[in-house]
Amino acid sequence: MKKYFTILLITSLTSFAQTKLIGKVTAENEPLSFASVLIVELNEGAETDGNGKYSIENIPTGVYTIQFSFTGFKTQRKKVNIQNEAEIQLNIKLEENITLDDVVVTGTLKAVSRLETAVPVEVYSATFLKKNPTPNIFEALQNVNGVRPQLNCNICNTGDIHINGLEGPYTMVTIDGMPIVSGLSTVYGLSGIPNSLIERIEIVKGPASSLYGSEAVGGLINIITKNATTAPRIYADYFTTSWFENNLDLGTKFKIGKHTHSLLGINYFNYNNPIDNNNDNFTDVTLQDRISIFNKIDFERKSKKKLSLAGRFFYEDRWGGEMQWNKSYRGGSEVYGESIYTKRYELLSKYQLPFTENISASFSYTNHDQNSVYGNTIFLAKQEIAFGQLTWDKKITNHDLLFGTAFRYQYYNDNTTATQNSEKTKISSFFIQDEIKIASKHSVLLGTRYDYNNIHGSIFTPRIAYKWKPSENDVFRINAGTGFRVVNLFTEEHAALTGSRDVVITEDLKPEKSYNINLNYLVKKQFEKGVHAILDFSTWYTYFNNQILPDYDSNPNQIIYSNLNGYAQTLGLTANADIIFPNGLKTTLGFTVLDSKNKRDEITSRPILTENYSATWGISYEITKWQTSIDYTGNLYGPMRLPLLGELDPRDEYSPVWSIQNIQFTYKKWKNIQMYGGVKNLLNWTPNKGNPFIIARANDPFDKEVNFDANGNAQPSANNPYALTFDPGYVYGPNQGIRAFLGLRYNLL
Repeated sequence: MKKYFTILLITSLTSFAQTKLIGKVTAENEPLSFASVLIVELNEGAETDGNGKYSIENIPTGVYTIQFSFTGFKTQRKKVNIQNEAEIQLNIKLEENITLDDVVVTGTLKAVSRLETAVPVEVYSATFLKKNPTPNIFEALQNVNGVRPQLNCNICNTGDIHINGLEGPYTMVTIDGMPIVSGLSTVYGLSGIPNSLIERIEIVKGPASSLYGSEAVGGLINIITKNATTAPRIYADYFTTSWFENNLDLGTKFKIGKHTHSLLGINYFNYNNPIDNNNDNFTDVTLQDRISIFNKIDFERKSKKKLSLAGRFFYEDRWGGEMQWNKSYRGGSEVYGESIYTKRYELLSKYQLPFTENISASFSYTNHDQNSVYGNTIFLAKQEIAFGQLTWDKKITNHDLLFGTAFRYQYYNDNTTATQNSEKTKISSFFIQDEIKIASKHSVLLGTRYDYNNIHGSIFTPRIAYKWKPSENDVFRINAGTGFRVVNLFTEEHAALTGSRDVVITEDLKPEKSYNINLNYLVKKQFEKGVHAILDFSTWYTYFNNQILPDYDSNPNQIIYSNLNGYAQTLGLTANADIIFPNGLKTTLGFTVLDSKNKRDEITSRPILTENYSATWGISYEITKWQTSIDYTGNLYGPMRLPLLGELDPRDEYSPVWSIQNIQFTYKKWKNIQMYGGVKNLLNWTPNKGNPFIIARANDPFDKEVNFDANGNAQPSANNPYALTFDPGYVYGPNQGIRAFLGLRYNLL
């Protein structure tokens, strides 16, 4: 009996034997301190010490996945079969992941590594968007250097994207290279793109009209969606804030038959909690109910050539105004409110033709319907845009050629006096680009585009670029070119509809023309003690002819639109630095300095709502022991000139230096789930600080108690000592103070 008991005891001890896993993590033959070692199935792990060594004890028998990771290096996974060994040694070499080999397509309409492209392109991954979770792309771009989301109205909170100090209509936004945000959607189209579907965002600063046509004058933002074959099977992200904002992102992929992959994404955002912290009886933030559904289908073809089809439906109901407003007051003169119903359809497709040559066809269609009221002003508009493009990518010896032809049809109609009949615009285009390899380290890119507009005639937009790559880790570029833009006044200038100013158009508006030169230097550096960095420096100059700027200064009761009788120019310098430290700390820093001015009728002035400097930062730190990461993000803006209503207006002519800062904590212990939370606007900054009011005459939004002279100018009175009229256009930043947020992500690969 004793013998059998001893055998049973030995067998039991063997079955529950524990193994110790030891090893060393290195990079470039140097020990890597603070690297993370995780047993995925057990969710247990350790960090490497100062010599790169690690040790995990008491591992039961079984087959496990050992994950080795460190910020700035490619994660590696190894399968280990543990069968009662006392000790197992596993050494790993991690490869650096801070590279310049990101494949970009935006700058030249063809796939090329970021270091090889002649046109500077900035790349922001989906991980970047998660460092400061937002319900839309518009807000997500607030931490991109040189890119500023600009609110255009204190009441309805519509906005656009400024790049390097240029107004939002100069920024073109595309999805997978296809133009989708223009005209009516300039101020509404950046909301509701599901973040769960975004693979990365590519940004080109400076004119891209020679490839993309009108509107790509100040820069281009290309949102690239995930591939349906490689996206997660299920993705869900929900967060809420202490202001009771609720945002839900859902994504999934599935197969339709054997050779068709579908990617479905849904974004829903709701905010229905009127708040008036500045006590002006107007909502501080617009209330919104928004849904966006995006579906992308990728087809597998025997030829391995690309075929994809995507569609998006977007609906939004937003309103802002006096706190007592409800929909029964919509369009009336009793209680002031701005209410916007937006319905939008989009269709995108790409098809590589079945030829030996690399020829691709693209198509997009958008239908945008808007029903809006601004107090008792009703604005009804509809826009349809059809766009088709054919490109041929051809390499001949040292020439990398791209030929393209495009056609754009736009139908637009609204109920304003400026559009008495519906407008139909047709633009036929042809463009050619040739990148010439003139030596092993030198290349030149030549490009030109010819557009024929049925209203404005022929338009040429040439460009030239030179690239010098002195080593594998740095590149110097010079880009010069022209741009043009055909203005859709009422769809792009929100101030023309809100408030009490009269809109005055003094002439037939001509297309704007710009000339730009940009110098860029990009380098990857490796410093002592394992510090790695990518440094990016640029300087540029932009000059405008025929620029259309709203004139708020000549008459406080009017917004005057005309082609600039003079010129406008912007000179700037910008720098970005991505730095990774061996202890798990990663920083992204950026600053931009601007000098913008307009000369109109021999008078030089600084443009409205243009900062003279700005800075952005993001600091991330992984605490492997606690399986937690910390993200601290922020921005800072210098003073901007603001639109006042006359000499008696008591509000500041220039905004103060202001900053929005956020902090986030993410807990990653669970296998497919992350919990995150933090605080937005840590400094509790709002634009009303230091000002007597933000919205002029908020107590009299229909100007019922304003006295006017014979010329229509407001006169001082006992109840209107500053001679003001109602106007919500004094806005330069978000009017939402400090708030907490809490969210949950689920990701099943």
